[in-house]
Amino acid sequence: EPSRLVGMHFFNPVHVMKLVEIVRQPQGDADAVARAVAFSERLGKTPITVTDSPGFASSRLGLVIGLEAMRMVEQGVASPADIDTAMKLGYGHPMGPLELTDLVGLDVRLQIANYLADALGAAFEPPEILRTKVAAGKLGKKSGEGFYRWSPDGKRL
Repeated sequence: EPSRLVGMHFFNPVHVMKLVEIVRQPQGDADAVARAVAFSERLGKTPITVTDSPGFASSRLGLVIGLEAMRMVEQGVASPADIDTAMKLGYGHPMGPLELTDLVGLDVRLQIANYLADALGAAFEPPEILRTKVAAGKLGKKSGEGFYRWSPDGKRL
């Protein structure tokens, strides 16, 4: 029965991140959603409920912020470190969008941006700086360089 299908979108690292998106079908069964919410809470997670759509809630919001941060670097508005500091101190984010991009992987961000640009439009079109860095193998923490340089033991240089 398709109406009973519920998705659960966890965030990495799963053992640290508290958020889980409960993804319901547009005509989804309320009991199935309630069971997924209760299961998430038993896992110690904080669930939010979203309707199945490209990027759900968190990836759509997070990616738009990250892509705009990249455009700002491209345009010389501010350095990666200053943009990240603005988001941490000005908005209370635990890390800035460019540091998060390095952690997730620039290649992963590019794939998500391409998918969402196809599904949702130009707001998700990847900036040239992202394409260039990925083409050069600068994938973030896992390659040792992205918007920042990283030591082999994963510390930001």
